[in-house]
Amino acid sequence: MTEDITDIWAFLAASPLLWLTMTLLVFRLSLWLNRLLGGSPVLHPVLLSMALLIGILLLTGTDYETYFDGAQFIHFLLGPATVALAIPLYENRHQIRALLLPLLAAGMGGAATAAISAVLIAGALGAGAPTLLSLAPKSVTSPIAMGVTEKLGGLPSLTAALVLLTGAIGCILAPVIIRLLRIRDDRVKGFAMGLSAHGFGTAQAFGISATAGAFAGLGLTLAGIMTAFLLPAVVGWLPGLGR
Repeated sequence: MTEDITDIWAFLAASPLLWLTMTLLVFRLSLWLNRLLGGSPVLHPVLLSMALLIGILLLTGTDYETYFDGAQFIHFLLGPATVALAIPLYENRHQIRALLLPLLAAGMGGAATAAISAVLIAGALGAGAPTLLSLAPKSVTSPIAMGVTEKLGGLPSLTAALVLLTGAIGCILAPVIIRLLRIRDDRVKGFAMGLSAHGFGTAQAFGISATAGAFAGLGLTLAGIMTAFLLPAVVGWLPGLGR
């Protein structure tokens, strides 16, 4: 009986559909658990999904490459989902046009601060060049961050994990910081959340209002564009990465 189960598992594990289905089921379970526990941002569905999937992979002895053969279909959809943010941006184009210069300045400053501060702190703690290269683009959405890391010579899989942690931490801290700073403008709330916590922050901003969600999408987009174009050009000047 045990041998039969082992044979069945070996057959299923070789199919990409197994890990695609597993990812969807685990995320659905995580959503249910998050609601059951009061929707706490500390127990974000993505964090719960990560913990459960890591546990499953360890228990089954499955390597990341095998898992990603199935999960890559979800990863592919991140690109179209990011492009779809153009719809709320278009609907709020008049407000965005009126604030274009301040938004560009804030986007540039935010993207630069996110990359430089991460590299400086990690470098001071003794991180090596591959880790620093993987850490630099961690504040932008996964498809862009992983592409930038691969171009720089870092570790895309490490960047993917750092992107998720950055987004989750941003969602946890954002409500507290917004409350402490007494920010009332939904445009400011949304832009800051999208700029600092990419897709996580954008999803949370849509829970505030449609306007906050649109400006979060703008923040996410600006951070991604600026990081993709500027980081490869300046990475050699960062401490620990000089060429």
